[in-house]
Amino acid sequence: MDVILKYFPNLTEIQKSRFAQLGELYSTWNERINVISRKDIDNLYTHHVLHSLAIAKAVTFKTGAKILDVGTGGGFPGIPLAILFDQTHFHLVDSVGKKIKVVEAIATELDLTNVTYQQIRAEELKDKYDFIVSRAVTNLPEFVSWVHSKLAKQNNHLFKNGIIYLKGGDLAEEVKPYKKRATVIEISDFFGEEFFSTKKIVYLPFS
Repeated sequence: MDVILKYFPNLTEIQKSRFAQLGELYSTWNERINVISRKDIDNLYTHHVLHSLAIAKAVTFKTGAKILDVGTGGGFPGIPLAILFDQTHFHLVDSVGKKIKVVEAIATELDLTNVTYQQIRAEELKDKYDFIVSRAVTNLPEFVSWVHSKLAKQNNHLFKNGIIYLKGGDLAEEVKPYKKRATVIEISDFFGEEFFSTKKIVYLPFS
């Protein structure tokens, strides 16, 4: 929890309380349904919560914006972002029902009224969103093919609607088809922990 306060010192008391509860909630649920590597659960706040919040260092979502989290797993990056941007709506989807069960339980426990969740493939969704976020569910071109039609045409932010993708390693080949549009941001520019040395945010506008 301290690492969250280190980089986000101006949280409200409600936000602090919700972030503080994540440790116990995920530890408890991970014993029943494995959504985080058992070896990695002790690194929850750095490897999962703070990693998700890297998006907030690059983008500020407006009140009333609609964000889709595809392949959310146990709720990353959607749950931490929903705690931080509590006036923004987040729809978390995954094709695996037991993972959505964890998302439902945690969102309910934290009383996150700005979060909805659904067991569904992204391609089957009918709604439109301002931004689509995700954390390394597949290679970028394949991901784009799943979701680009789910972006709303009207821009309500200073920056264009698009995909915000968390991924690590060398992304040169994945970004190549979009090199004129894509922006790659080094997460190590925001966070000093060694874990983030190879982690990146890819922003790909579409409207």
